[in-house]
Amino acid sequence: MALAAFVDPPRARAIIAAIPSADFKTNHCEGPLARVLLKAVTKRYSEGAPPALDRLDLEARDREFLVLVGPSGCGKSTVLRVIAGLEDATEGEVWIGDRVVNDVAPRERDIAMVFQSYALYPHLKVRDNIGFGLAVRGTPRDEATRRVREVAASLGIEALLDKHPRELSGGERQRVALGRAIVRNPRVFLFDEPLSNLDAKLRVQMRAEISALHKRLGITSVYVTHDQVEAMTMGERIAVLARGVLQQVAEPLALYERPANRFVAGFIGSPPMNFLEARRDGEGGSAYRLAGGARVALPAAGSRAAVTIGIRPEDLRAAPNGAGTIAGRVELVERTGAEAFLYVRAPEGTVIVKQPATRAAAAGAEISLALPIERAHLFDPETEERIESGRG
Repeated sequence: MALAAFVDPPRARAIIAAIPSADFKTNHCEGPLARVLLKAVTKRYSEGAPPALDRLDLEARDREFLVLVGPSGCGKSTVLRVIAGLEDATEGEVWIGDRVVNDVAPRERDIAMVFQSYALYPHLKVRDNIGFGLAVRGTPRDEATRRVREVAASLGIEALLDKHPRELSGGERQRVALGRAIVRNPRVFLFDEPLSNLDAKLRVQMRAEISALHKRLGITSVYVTHDQVEAMTMGERIAVLARGVLQQVAEPLALYERPANRFVAGFIGSPPMNFLEARRDGEGGSAYRLAGGARVALPAAGSRAAVTIGIRPEDLRAAPNGAGTIAGRVELVERTGAEAFLYVRAPEGTVIVKQPATRAAAAGAEISLALPIERAHLFDPETEERIESGRG
């Protein structure tokens, strides 16, 4: 499945093209190496407690936009805090560039962080909020003024410099928070769910703007989100975490097409992947049978007695009832405009099907679904690891 399912490309291109291209030249492409590397990092908040991070090996390459994604409590924000020095790693090493920074104070790590809350000073004007860090560091006034204006121009907020945060919209406040981070000219950006407080339309716009800024500035960035759509549309690579353990790191399409295990397969994709349990049908051979009686050939399953079959909702198609099909009743239809999601109650459990809205079956209808094994993902029921199949 192409990433067009997650974002409207013409709209994204239009947003990016509309971002002012001022003379702001901050670019680290020719600067020192800004790779971020975590080596076997473990973080425990108390002795005997389960680790928030468990021997995590993770790299954000120089100038890369790496996205960390996972459910609440998976450890993704802890990763950012350990990189920033706001939390100490219990074990392991944290590298920024060519040095270990475990014992380096946060302000000496040359990073800038953008938080979910804008954390703007309400009594300061926009120009002073953006330039606050420069003032603290004793940057000469003329230089600070120039840099604030350049950053404001790059973000399209020049007209807001003399306003206070209370006079700004949510999107404008987020641009000010971004400006405050950019003006410091850091080696690394850390983003902790910066778009969570915005409405859906503005989130789409800000996703495109942040991605465009990264391409222009060339600064290594680590971006945390619980939203897989943000992850798929923004990340050059995506790292999926669960319970403090790295599950997989890969480019977005590779992650979608070849999930390493059942967790990644179920987490990435909207609606989520369907999982069907199948058992070997007879001694030897490659025939397996589902709970509803459908018989399928799974040569890639080897000699396993049982296998979990994963099928994306868009890969299921209505078909005449017969061998290799799943039969059930449509319990619910969710229409999202051009598409509809059908929730089908079958002997195998509830199966989600994506169909064009104009051809979607109605609630209460009996339906038979073809099971395209060539598009299936196979997983070991015990380890939940991927079994290589014929899927490319």
